[in-house]
Amino acid sequence: MAAAIDTVGVVGAGAWGTALAAVASRAGRKTVLWAREPEVVDAIAAEHENTVFLPGIKLDPAISASNAFADLEPADALLLVAPAQATRAVTKALAPYVASGTPVVICAKGIEQGSGALLSAVVSETLPQAEVSVLSGPSFAADVANGLPTAVTLASTSLTAARRLADALAIPSFRPYLSDDVVGAQVGGALKNVLAIACGIVEGKGFGASARAALTARAFAELQRFGVAQGAKAETLGGLSGLGDLILTCNSAQSRNMSLGLALGQGRTLEEVLGARNSVSEGVHTAGVVVEMAENLGIDLPISTAVHNIVSGQASVDDTIESLLTRPIRTET
Repeated sequence: MAAAIDTVGVVGAGAWGTALAAVASRAGRKTVLWAREPEVVDAIAAEHENTVFLPGIKLDPAISASNAFADLEPADALLLVAPAQATRAVTKALAPYVASGTPVVICAKGIEQGSGALLSAVVSETLPQAEVSVLSGPSFAADVANGLPTAVTLASTSLTAARRLADALAIPSFRPYLSDDVVGAQVGGALKNVLAIACGIVEGKGFGASARAALTARAFAELQRFGVAQGAKAETLGGLSGLGDLILTCNSAQSRNMSLGLALGQGRTLEEVLGARNSVSEGVHTAGVVVEMAENLGIDLPISTAVHNIVSGQASVDDTIESLLTRPIRTET
């Protein structure tokens, strides 16, 4: 029987990583939070608060922060929360400090640019000694950090491994549901970021709730087509890490991707929006690789393609909307 998970290392101290560190600590785990930024480490040590990425939320003083990977070496499990496009570099640097069989839980949502690889494939390559799982689902960092009720998907090829992790992290306000669909848990989380930008644009243009509902439904159809083609299970895509995450992200400006689309719809440029932020909107980076993968698979993803055309500067918001609204009439399914 595998040993109990007593110490949890969290790799990445953005808002989501900080929230997950709070969960691990509340679950009774000794928690080490790795941050790239020295000012984040200093703030958590001195004020027990991530004043840079999650201000206003006090953390358990027992959470220790560090910018040295060596301090993660004693961890019985690692939550990998670095941005998707930084996953390869971060895990390569982390590799010397990860023991064989250590559970590494991917908590970022995206697909690697250039390779088109899911993050599980990236981590399996850079940390071949690790036991890879995925945590995804409808979860805003502030809600989780504030102890509001949240449910997520925890996926692993081994349900025994998933249950062990869930037992280590579950608290009444943070409920993991188990899955063996590692692909589905990742595809839903990655693609919904792209689709949420589109929903934000609809909101920013003032098109109304009916248009946003229609777009969300058609976005889910795209998520299903793309996910099934990647080998995901339909029931996973219709669950927390697919439909659940899509609903949350497409209906609140608290979402970084939806709020980015909102700003674009209101006439701001992508450079203006990103320049004013210290957080990552993963959908901007994922859009292009999703469209390329879909083209290779012969899948039609009109909404994702529209988002890619806008964020890559290939088309204006208004021209893209006109193109979508004048597509030929077809059957819904």
